Amino acid sequence: MLFQIKSYLKFLWNSKNEHGVHSPFVFSLLTKCFYDNKSKSEYSILKNYRKSLLENKNFIEVTDFGAGSRVFKSNTRQISKIAKTAGISPKRAELLFRVTNYFQPENMLEIGTSLGLATSALALGNPKAKVITLEGCSNTASIAKKQLNEFNCKNIENVISEFESFLISENLQSKTYNLIYFDGNHSKKATLAYFDLLLPTIHNDSVWIFDDIHWSSDMEEAWKIIKEHAKVTVTIDTYQWGFVFFRYEQKKEHFVIRT
Repeated sequence: MLFQIKSYLKFLWNSKNEHGVHSPFVFSLLTKCFYDNKSKSEYSILKNYRKSLLENKNFIEVTDFGAGSRVFKSNTRQISKIAKTAGISPKRAELLFRVTNYFQPENMLEIGTSLGLATSALALGNPKAKVITLEGCSNTASIAKKQLNEFNCKNIENVISEFESFLISENLQSKTYNLIYFDGNHSKKATLAYFDLLLPTIHNDSVWIFDDIHWSSDMEEAWKIIKEHAKVTVTIDTYQWGFVFFRYEQKKEHFVIRT
């Protein structure tokens, strides 16, 4: 907790809003997307999706996985408590919806479905897109799939798999993901492994979003390595999330932005 407090204070000291940004690409993203405070009809869907989970008092067996599909831990948890503690916040869900709606990605990948709170934001952001979402725990994935169907999020393919195993088994050289949301394993080793495995899928308009980049010193180290990678041009640190872009025409720049 002390680490996160210090990290957040450092973030506040270095952060800017749109008035400190001179990149036209980033300025447009901030003013038309990040700071868009107009109400959206989809927000009520996201709110009701969350509400139904928070009211679900059933228990399920939850299994977390380590490297190589090794079971890390297994325990019984109440669905409402998973939604309250492990899911994306309401504010972040709305931002994720706006980002998806802004870029209109045709193919999306989510690493870490959980109960589908972020998945629903991705799906609603562009209903014409295809969203592939990965979840290691079959019980959690089952709840998410049922929930997404009930809220008419039909453009989703739910995959139950250990994340790295799935990425290794896929022919990623032939894949194109316009947006990838990384929210599955908040460790330096796993984050960098996913980053390296998915690099063959990038193109000029790829949007990658990494969750919890300041969760630990381990994750901050991973974020630093990602920022410095030769193929990465523009990055945006919003404290909770790290946005990564591979725009060939852009000079290498890093932004620390309050949202």
